[in-house]
Amino acid sequence: MPDAATDAPVLVLFQRDDCHLCDLALEVLAAAHSPEFESVFIDGDASLEDRYGARVPVLRAPAAGRELDWPFDVAGVRRFLVDAPDEPDVPRPPTR
Repeated sequence: MPDAATDAPVLVLFQRDDCHLCDLALEVLAAAHSPEFESVFIDGDASLEDRYGARVPVLRAPAAGRELDWPFDVAGVRRFLVDAPDEPDVPRPPTR
């Protein structure tokens, strides 16, 4: 979901069409109760293919300039979400 002040998404998931690992990443993000994110499919974009082609799925926090490469699990996503955003109003996942 874009940040109202900057129109930049809080989180971006770079992925491919028909990507089993990307489907698994979506399940992990749901289980981690991550905030809404923008899905960006890299297929057909040469620049994104060069950067993320061998790494997808990749979760990015644009405001913090941090990325989390696959494989990741629920605990890893929660740590990333707590550590990554520099903005105080970014929703945090629940802790258990």
